[in-house]
Amino acid sequence: MYQKFGLYIDGNWRRASDGATAYVLSPVTQSALGAVPVATTADTQEVLAAASKGFAAWRTTAAFARADALHRIADEMLRRADEAKRMISAETGKPIAQSEREWGLSIDQFRWFAEEARRIYGRIIESRVPGGRFEVSREPVGIVGAFTAWNFPAALVARKAAPALAAGCAIIIRPSTQTPGVAMVMVDCMRAGNVPDGVVNLVVGPTATTYVPIMADKSVRKVSLTGSTRVGQQMIRDAADTVKKVSMELGGNAPLIVYDDADLELALNVSVPTKFANAGQVCVTPDRFFVHERLHDAFVDGFVSRTNALKLGDGLDPSVQMGPLINGGRLSEIESIVSDAVKAGAHVAAGGERASEFNAGHFYKPTVLTNVTDDMKVFADENFGPIAAITRFNEEDEVLSRANASDMGLSAYAFTRSPDRARRTVSALKAGMVGINSFALAASEAPFGGTNHSGMGREGGIEGIGDYLDTKLAQIVF
Repeated sequence: MYQKFGLYIDGNWRRASDGATAYVLSPVTQSALGAVPVATTADTQEVLAAASKGFAAWRTTAAFARADALHRIADEMLRRADEAKRMISAETGKPIAQSEREWGLSIDQFRWFAEEARRIYGRIIESRVPGGRFEVSREPVGIVGAFTAWNFPAALVARKAAPALAAGCAIIIRPSTQTPGVAMVMVDCMRAGNVPDGVVNLVVGPTATTYVPIMADKSVRKVSLTGSTRVGQQMIRDAADTVKKVSMELGGNAPLIVYDDADLELALNVSVPTKFANAGQVCVTPDRFFVHERLHDAFVDGFVSRTNALKLGDGLDPSVQMGPLINGGRLSEIESIVSDAVKAGAHVAAGGERASEFNAGHFYKPTVLTNVTDDMKVFADENFGPIAAITRFNEEDEVLSRANASDMGLSAYAFTRSPDRARRTVSALKAGMVGINSFALAASEAPFGGTNHSGMGREGGIEGIGDYLDTKLAQIVF
């Protein structure tokens, strides 16, 4: 499965310098999908040298030429969409339709930032010095270290690589060791852009041989992470030593408010597939369901019936609606979260156990918990799994206060028919992104990101390229 790939260094696919490999395991069968090279520290040092050379060439490439390169990459990604979506489903277990959508969103990132490359504007400011003027320009920040998680192995790479390349940066991609093949396919597509050698690089391996050298190197001027809040906090500390720019999308614990005037059928029809997409392993998925007392029982009944109708299985089967968790550790954690909630008084309305019909794989039934209180772990912390925790509320001020009682601030959602209530809710919720009667937040043209413990910076939109640029001021007097 990985035979034609490997480490990507200075424009070439390579084996590890010491020949070491590691197996990538299927979350569906728990058997090996194949083996990938594991980078040594020396390999990562080679990557850093290659990136320095590549950046020197790419930073002086005209913006319109960079835009053309990104469009060529997108064309190649479109041509190889079938290969890519199957790789995504094989490595993550997610349903093939979700994988296809993810690859399509990744192509969109390259299309969008191809055009943003043409729109890196400066400005002129009148100077108080006679005969002078200020010129403000934007320049690529330098080499970028991109660290991505396994749950969206294509989209997370694209969100970092596309703006970095559009800005004129070189990039070192370090994907999750659980889903390296998807990043490899995307990097192979980037070869179609005909960018200078060293502009795009990829390493796979443990923290000591990949992360540590990248973070220690002064030539790496920016790092971007999608991962847990704990890892993000450590990266911020490590970045301080060389004063790197950082942007990161970290954990979430999204509230969903169903007001008493909500369209109940709409809320149910979009909430269930959203909650259980990728087996709930989505940072922006709703975790905490606040349902008005008047609609609570009907909402629970409708949610449970739709949840019980979901088909579990191998994501490569087009009829499957939910796949497995990524690994055994994630499965054990979900079991523990549900067990703790039940001990604390929560009621299991659906699921709540491993899917016994599978002889292998990390399958857990989509789960609905009711009688949940705000202090339970399932509610207070991100569960990152197929658990919908439902509670009641009565007053608008009450629910907004409870929804904001989290250190996380990535996304939040509400369902209401009232435009005034929608505006009040958007204003009151402490989150980087808010959806009203919709969960459609991830789009190349829109800024994606959170506040507080959910991270900093934005990916996508006109804001997305800014994190890869430095601002330069010149005072010119004649």
